[in-house]
Formats: sequence, structure tokens, C-alpha cells
Amino acid sequence: MSATGLAGRRVLLGVTGGIAAYKAAELVRRLGDAGAQVRVVLTENAARFVTPLTFQALSGNPVRTCLWDESAEAAMGHIELARWAEDILVAPASADFLARLAHGLAGDLLTTLCLASAAPLHVAPAMNQQMWANAATQANLALLRSRGVGVFGPAAGSQACGEVGAGRLLEPDDLVAALAATRQLRRLAGRHVLISAGPTYEDIDPVRFLGNRSSGRMGFAIAAAAAEAGADVTLVAGPVHLATPAGVNRIDVRSAREMHAAVMAAAKRADAYVAAAAVGDFRPLEIAAQKIKKQGDGGMTLQLTQNPDILADVAALPRRPLLIGFAAETEHVEAHARAKLERKGLDLIAANQVGGGLGFESEDNSLTLIGADGVTPLPTASKRELARQLVAVVAERLLRRDAERGAGRA
Repeated sequence: MSATGLAGRRVLLGVTGGIAAYKAAELVRRLGDAGAQVRVVLTENAARFVTPLTFQALSGNPVRTCLWDESAEAAMGHIELARWAEDILVAPASADFLARLAHGLAGDLLTTLCLASAAPLHVAPAMNQQMWANAATQANLALLRSRGVGVFGPAAGSQACGEVGAGRLLEPDDLVAALAATRQLRRLAGRHVLISAGPTYEDIDPVRFLGNRSSGRMGFAIAAAAAEAGADVTLVAGPVHLATPAGVNRIDVRSAREMHAAVMAAAKRADAYVAAAAVGDFRPLEIAAQKIKKQGDGGMTLQLTQNPDILADVAALPRRPLLIGFAAETEHVEAHARAKLERKGLDLIAANQVGGGLGFESEDNSLTLIGADGVTPLPTASKRELARQLVAVVAERLLRRDAERGAGRA
């Protein structure tokens, strides 16, 4: 296990009530082995399963259990602890804790710290498999994820209650590796990443428009992953119904021309531009001022004109960012994507098959990354996981480009 990203890192470990709390003792040891400084906060229910003295002995630091500790709070100890933390990990995180955190409640020390700290927050759920599957729990997790909270696990298997299913706390080594990976992913710190996402709508009249089926999920996942990696992220979003990822500056647009204007304004300072939006190629030549009525039994002719080519115009900038395009195809995916890569002068293109349960309106996707230096397939996975893999490639290519430019000046 490699956990070099945690050396010297200040980790606040929260432990909530549940039988899996006993694993948190080993987790403290493993975090210490990885070089982290650890302080522990137990909830009142956690202290029924494990004792503060155990965690104090393992961490070498006092353990906090109560918001009303007069000696600690004489100097606003909970605020000092919130400022001390560079990462907060709650393991195990019970269904009750997740619900309270999702709704901003701060009735105990641990939830208060989570709200009062600017440190990245991660939760490792552990609960009965039916509680995990409950719609309320899943809705709370979706809300937390949309706010940038990292979720580690859970694993599936036999449970202390005798049932079998998802809800087991990840093993301590896996949790340490997951936390270390979030630190290693901050390879885009100091970079500005521009992303376009979603469809564009072109009005025909005040009622109708030309559009496409893009949900925007892939682009929003990329924006979230880039923010996790430490980037300054600008997201130009077409008309979608998605929450803005934590730490992302969002610009809402409707038409291709509006998207073009927003992208061109932001691209001048971007280090990388990921064009994940499904931009309409054409728009009506004229927009009717009133709703167009049917006239007899005849058809209707709609005259179209071409929209501006956003990628081509960004590529033509004097200081062009690293350009990553997308090619959503129903057939001959790699051949069509490679032609687009060359035609538009891109650094990389992400080709994906649409239809058959993949691509638009789907939670999962698969990508084939194509560049002048080769092809990298990314097998079917959640769009969030694919986004993280794509962002890692972008970070690597930016470093390579910097090295090449440095060599050119030498």
C-alpha cells in the first residue's frame, strides 16, 4: 500500500456509533504508519462501543467526545480543532450521522466540526444493508456528494446483524489508501481548467427549440474531479438540471452562440479546456416572434445556418490551452473520433459510444482516449470514476507540456 500523500498530514478522525467502530482503532494505527498526525473525535454513541482511552493511547493525542467540555472550550477548542484539520474522515459513518450532516445539523461536537472546518470531508459509511439501500440514506449521500463530500465504500459481505449485503465498513488499509489517493489527486493545484457541459438549445419560436439528449452528467463529473484535483474550475453549462459541484464556478448558457462567447472569454486564461458539451451544429436562420401555427396538411421547411465552431476558435487562440474534445458516436467510434481529432487540431479526444444504455441519460459510460501518441481505453464505469481517470490524464499531459516548453527554452 502506498500512502505517501499522507506524510505529515493532519487528519481528524470522527467515529460514530456502530459495531464497526472497533475497526477505527486499527485505522488510527494505519494512519500513523502512513505518516499522518491523527486526532480523534468520538460521538456519544461511539463511546458505547469503544473507549476514548484506546484512541488516546494509539494517537498520542487527547480524544474529544463532547461539545460541552469546559476545559477545552474555554479557548473555543472546537474551532481550534476545525482549523487544525487538513482532512476530516468519519469512519464509521452511521446512517443517522449522514442524515444529520446532509441537513446541516450541528447538535454534537463531530457535526459542528464538519460544518466549521474548510478541510476536505470524507465519510466511510457502515450500516445494515437495508439501511444502506433505503431511499432516504441514498438521497442524503447524493446530497453530500453534490457538495463535494468524498464517500469511501461501503463494502459488501456478511454483517454483524447476520445479514449479507452492502454496508460493511472498508478495511483500514483500504481507507488509508483511499484518503491518500485524494491527496495525490490534487495535481491540478494552481491550474485553471475550463469545461463545457450539457446540450445547447436553439429556439425556433417562443415555444419550440432544436436540442439534443445530453444530460451534462459527464461534464459535471469532470468539473467535480478537476476541483477535487485542486484546479480553479470554470464550468460553462447548457440547460441541465444538475447541482453545481463544490468549488466550481458555473456559467449557465442556452444556445451555442452563448456557449461560444462564455468559453472564449474564459479560455484566454485556461490551462486546459475539456469540451464535453454536445453543442448543436446548426440553428434556425430566423426565430419566429410568435408560435408557428400549422398551415393545412402540408409540412414545414426550417432553414438552418451553422453555429460557430467553439473548439476551432479556441484552438486558434495565440495562447491555446490543452484541448480535449469529445466524440459521441453510434458507429465506427474510433475512426470518427480520430478524424475529429485531426480536423480540429486537438491534443486528445475522448470517444464514447452512445445508445444501448451508454452515454446520454446514463449513469455509466466508457471512453476511449485517443491522441497522437496512442489509444487508452477506459472500460465501463460510473461517469464520476471515468472523470477522475480523465482528469489524471489531463494533469499528466499538462506536466509533459510544461516540460517540453521548458526544454524548448533551454
